[in-house]
Amino acid sequence: MFELMFCSLLTILPDYLYRRYAQGKRFGKEITFFSIWYELRWGITGCLMLTVSLITMIFYFHPSAESATLYYRTVPIVPVGVAGRVAEVNVGFSAAVKQGDVLFRLDSAKQDAALETAKRKSAEVDASLISARADVVKAEAQVGEAQASLQQAKDELDVKSELQKRNPGIVPQRDIEKLQVLVDQRQSGVDSANASKESALLRVSTLLPAQKASAEAALAEAQVEVDRTTIRAGFDGRVEQFLLRTGDVVNQLLRPAGVLIPEGAGRRSLQAGFGQIESGVIKEGMVAEASCISKPWVIIPMVVTSVQDYIAAGQFQAGQQLIEVQNAVKPGTILAFLEPLYKGGLEGVTPGSSCIVNAYTSNHEEISAKDTSTSRAIGLHVVDGVGLVHALLLRIQALLLPIKTLVLSGH
Repeated sequence: MFELMFCSLLTILPDYLYRRYAQGKRFGKEITFFSIWYELRWGITGCLMLTVSLITMIFYFHPSAESATLYYRTVPIVPVGVAGRVAEVNVGFSAAVKQGDVLFRLDSAKQDAALETAKRKSAEVDASLISARADVVKAEAQVGEAQASLQQAKDELDVKSELQKRNPGIVPQRDIEKLQVLVDQRQSGVDSANASKESALLRVSTLLPAQKASAEAALAEAQVEVDRTTIRAGFDGRVEQFLLRTGDVVNQLLRPAGVLIPEGAGRRSLQAGFGQIESGVIKEGMVAEASCISKPWVIIPMVVTSVQDYIAAGQFQAGQQLIEVQNAVKPGTILAFLEPLYKGGLEGVTPGSSCIVNAYTSNHEEISAKDTSTSRAIGLHVVDGVGLVHALLLRIQALLLPIKTLVLSGH
């Protein structure tokens, strides 16, 4: 209506004034409802064409989005890697929580038994290590005993061999051979004692430490399983729809306990979907305005911080059938992320509420450039100026929104 009235001031009104005062025709006499189309046909045609052009320019260079929302992510509260029956609940249906707060506990009898077994296994390895160290001392003593026996046999063999050299026949050859066999036997005993000592040392230095490490790893794994039965908040936020009660069965895949909403979720940015035809206009840094249902009669200055390069309607998943493009219900929109221009701009806006967003094209830099022609600068001035119409429309929508919601929606 505003565009039509504005365009009529440039077309129909001058045509009527010319007919009325220049030609002397009077409305109701020479100018009647039957002759008005013929008399004012140029003005009416020009008004309609100018109105359509003006509306197209306004909505193209200053796009609007009625599908704008403060989206936020919710995290399901589920036990990770374990399922069981609830033994303890520490929060209510809705409550604020801090990172690390215990939300609920599962029955951990099985995990506690496995943890106790792992502790006993670790203690058993410690005891084996102490025993192995005593075996090393014992092996060292056996080595000393075997070496002493060997030395005694060698000394006796040397003495009798020396006597045999000085007085052949004084010592029977059989005795010397027996002593040589005894020395070889004592040498084998020394070798056996050294091998036992080496085995004991390897058991202390390598085998038992490896078993100790395995026992500690099993103990840590059992402790992790026990800790998994205690479900804690992973970050600061708020628990919602937490209907869990003692005795309920919680499963990671089938039954979450509730949802956890991160602190500050949905209070930093707003996501708006603009038409695909405006993909060449929506740019980062554009100034925008928003009006939300949860905060009526308030215009929030915003700025476009990011524009998604892909349209969600074009996404597909591999299946058994080929894609039929005609089955696409909606063409999809250009997703833009907007943040408040001033600090605290989204205060009082409930996350998830619906909003209306207008974005405004600004050509100030191009107009100020020295190489911009006068005609183009005038045209860009007109483009920037008609943004006032869209801003006025947004304020009218914000003014009428509570009335439409509370009065005209059937309440």
